[in-house]
Amino acid sequence: MAEHALTFHRQMPRSRLAAAGLFLRRHRKPIIAIQWLVVVLYAAMVIIPAFMPLPPESAHLWDNLRLFSQFCFWGLWWPGVMIATVTMGRVWCGLFCPEGFISEQISQYGRGKALPGWLKWSGWPFVAFICTTVYGQLVSVYEYPQAALLVLGGSTIAAIVIGLLYGREKRIWCRYLCPASGVFAVLAKIAPLHYKVDRDVWDKHTGDFEPVNCAPLVDVRRMTSASECHSCGRCAGQRDAVSLSLRSPFSEVLDFNNPAKTPDALTLVYGVLGVATAAFQWTLSPWLLAIKLAAAEWLVDHEYFALLDNDVPWWLLTHYPEASDLFTWLDGGLILGYLLGGGFLLGSLLLVGPGIAARLLRHPRLSWQRFALALAPLAAASVILGLSMLTVTHLKAERLTLTWLPYFRITLLSLGCLGSLWLAFKLTLQADSANWRKLAAFAAMLLPVGTMATMWTLVFFVW
Repeated sequence: MAEHALTFHRQMPRSRLAAAGLFLRRHRKPIIAIQWLVVVLYAAMVIIPAFMPLPPESAHLWDNLRLFSQFCFWGLWWPGVMIATVTMGRVWCGLFCPEGFISEQISQYGRGKALPGWLKWSGWPFVAFICTTVYGQLVSVYEYPQAALLVLGGSTIAAIVIGLLYGREKRIWCRYLCPASGVFAVLAKIAPLHYKVDRDVWDKHTGDFEPVNCAPLVDVRRMTSASECHSCGRCAGQRDAVSLSLRSPFSEVLDFNNPAKTPDALTLVYGVLGVATAAFQWTLSPWLLAIKLAAAEWLVDHEYFALLDNDVPWWLLTHYPEASDLFTWLDGGLILGYLLGGGFLLGSLLLVGPGIAARLLRHPRLSWQRFALALAPLAAASVILGLSMLTVTHLKAERLTLTWLPYFRITLLSLGCLGSLWLAFKLTLQADSANWRKLAAFAAMLLPVGTMATMWTLVFFVW
């Protein structure tokens, strides 16, 4: 039996990338050890700063654990995770994420119940992302470790509970409920690194082979998208048909064999480009400030003072008297309305272009969902730009000179815009419609790209 078994050590990789994938499969024990280390560091940096006092004005990143942890989480961790996802797929999920790892490990000792129908609803990641984003802004999750412990710790506890209830050695939380899962799924579509499955080789393979435990419940044999794959390498070399490979970052969106799913399109447009953009820029928005001043003046004139009260629990709205940072009920209501209302308005405006393009071309495979997914490069640039604002805030506090910053922002935004326009152009070419329809469809896609370019120009160079 051993002579005929397919083992990892006997496989001959066709490239260094394929060899890297096989390396991950062969060395699971060191990877698990690294994941436990990440769990310990994650827990320490989330819990300990929450019980530390406000740093003095003379404190620096290198001599104050509270500032250091904030910089690591919001200045390095999240931007780094997004960059890694855009370039290497969901490698963070598969190799480092503490929540997914804990949920999988604890599921070995859980009840192993069958998944209920409500849990499998494809809209949960989108809803969870919106709720987490909005709530995080209301409690100032980026500024205060108590809020970070509440949000991140609550998410981790939820992942543990799901692991205890459902699945055996599976990442049920990651597949169906993780707030970041929908965002990762969208951004991974343009990752140049992915695990490629050769269906012909898979089906023709004979002999014995070692089964794969795919924690996120991906049907490896039929996998054509990087969206659900966690890039953990466990399936590398399976049946000689799975290998870590290089591809064009545009190939998945342009491949009609990959379905353009509505949840992915809505997450991209209303989540990443809608609510997330509003979350990044509301503190700078003169529109919100004008609305707040007008509302406050009206309340004072009519002697309605209840909404101007700032005696609100810190876990509901930002309330840190020692930092002179207090949200009133009016602040909370306006922020909530700005994020949800503004995010919905922006997302709906962004959908106009894909809707017009799909209607003009009348191609069964060129739906509004696929044209919306063409905005993935722009979404990647947008979320990295937004998260890097936190990095810049910390670096400026250390009085570092950032003369390169405007050029970086212009370059990244331009790459995102050009990438999305190129995808839109390639999609229109695949239609068998009249040339004027193709030209009009491409012109329609200029609307969402131009809208996002304008939004970020306002944030960085006008406001």
